[in-house]
Amino acid sequence: MAASPLPPPDPRFVLRGTQSAVHALHFFGGAKGQGQPLLLSGSLSGLVHIWSLQTRRAVATLDGHRGQCVTWLHSLPQGHQLLSQGRDLKLCLWDLAEGRNAVVDSMRLESMGFCRSTVLARGQRHWMLAMPGRGSDEVQILEMPSKTSVCTLKPEADAKPGMPMCLELWQAESSPRPLLLAGYEDGSVALWDVSERKVCSRVACHTEPVMGFDFDSQKARGVSGSAEKALAVWSLDEQQALQVCKTHELTNPGIADVKIRPDRKILATAGWDHRVRVFHWRTMKPLAVLSFHSATVHCVAFAANGLLAAGSGDQRISIWSLYPISSDSSTPLSGHVEDTEVGAHALA
Repeated sequence: MAASPLPPPDPRFVLRGTQSAVHALHFFGGAKGQGQPLLLSGSLSGLVHIWSLQTRRAVATLDGHRGQCVTWLHSLPQGHQLLSQGRDLKLCLWDLAEGRNAVVDSMRLESMGFCRSTVLARGQRHWMLAMPGRGSDEVQILEMPSKTSVCTLKPEADAKPGMPMCLELWQAESSPRPLLLAGYEDGSVALWDVSERKVCSRVACHTEPVMGFDFDSQKARGVSGSAEKALAVWSLDEQQALQVCKTHELTNPGIADVKIRPDRKILATAGWDHRVRVFHWRTMKPLAVLSFHSATVHCVAFAANGLLAAGSGDQRISIWSLYPISSDSSTPLSGHVEDTEVGAHALA
């Protein structure tokens, strides 16, 4: 008689107290030798909570977006600085050093869209920022913290991709030229050469707007989700041409966010169906379906130590321990999954 599959695990623990839906998550610190990271969450009510994963309580609450939803959070390389983006059309720079929680600078966004900004470090004190531009289909590039305009990226007249929905600045190790990946309203993903202000390549990934994507620059491969019942996996060749490698059909439609773990072994998706799905990144084999939340999962985030956080419309943040990160990056994932709906027993 075959053994019954084990039920999916519970979260390692759950954070409560945001008092509104969670729309943004970001782990801060916690690199090797620095202990547990802090978790930052952005809520529908405009608050940013800073959570200690040791006490499992909020250690500070930041209020800089006038009650409007916080859609994006990102920490900067130079010490304890945080960027937050809200639906109040503000991008706030916070100083969190030595217990401070003050807004030290802010910028007004030109676009009311849902597109999150992105940052590329240019040394300890300088960084490049890409954010939605004034025109509905434009992306504005700035050098920070001087706020010097680098350029405005506007699609060619006959492209008509619609609004940018997702952005990611990156730079190949072999080149000093910054590049931008942008997911658009028409379901396409485009690669921009920021210096040349031109599109190197564009590929149709979805028939619905790109709601979330992530890019593995070491493997030159990305993954994106939309309102459809499919994930698209795409790659970038040496001629900077994008192409769709495969699509992975999902049980239910609607992906709000996609994140690849820092060790590039697994990825997680935030689903409209209240579930977090976990996949092997190289093969896209489904590993687990995490069923805990009672509303849309809006965002997921991985910590450097491998912890996974998921934020939901049910006002809760679930924290999960998945396959442990090995110090040997060549070590394959352990565990065996027979049934992805109940097969989360393979998680450590």
